[in-house]
Amino acid sequence: MTLEEFSQVFARIRSLGFVPSKRKGATGVGYTLERLLNLSENNIALSDLSEAELKAHRIGSSSMITLFTFNRKAWKMNPLEAIRKYGTPDENGRLGLYFTMSPTPNSAGLFLHFVSDAAQVRHISGTLIAEWKIDEVARQFERKIPKMILVSAFSEMRGETEWFHYVRAQLLSGTSANILEQQIKEGNVLIDLRLHDAGTRARNHGTGFRAKEEKLPMLFREVREI
Repeated sequence: MTLEEFSQVFARIRSLGFVPSKRKGATGVGYTLERLLNLSENNIALSDLSEAELKAHRIGSSSMITLFTFNRKAWKMNPLEAIRKYGTPDENGRLGLYFTMSPTPNSAGLFLHFVSDAAQVRHISGTLIAEWKIDEVARQFERKIPKMILVSAFSEMRGETEWFHYVRAQLLSGTSANILEQQIKEGNVLIDLRLHDAGTRARNHGTGFRAKEEKLPMLFREVREI
């Protein structure tokens, strides 16, 4: 499929107006679009653009997407020590660090701090817990999502069935350290710590970098209407 062919298929989908969801729940908007496109996977192999991740979202939704996880050389304090010093019990009774970081200190005294080239998790005592170099975060982003086709849809409930009108498609590509740093500072990209005490070691599920779906175009250098 070329980008021009995708554009033609999407124009036909847009002309359908509201269509009933083919799956209940949060994933209905993406699954229904894939069925309309006759796709079996959440990506599109565009012959003139290699491969682009396909993402559909509801206009006006506050939903978020996990962009990637990234931990390489980030922890400056031993993770197990950090859990036992600053952690709180999770729903299973295990001590853990399950926090969405922000510049405002949380109940454990942990907060997000910025230096010239990095985002850091620090404690109010000044202790450095973890650090992510922004240029490395940007490289990880481009490895995981070099291109994205973002499709926006209006949503409405009719009885117990959700209906979608897919109205816009954008091709997003490229990013930079400056863009991601600004989006993290503005709260459009969130950093989630996700680890717990597994007895003799820390069980780390991967620090998640998440973004608000409606803000996704702001994470890319190039935004092209399809």
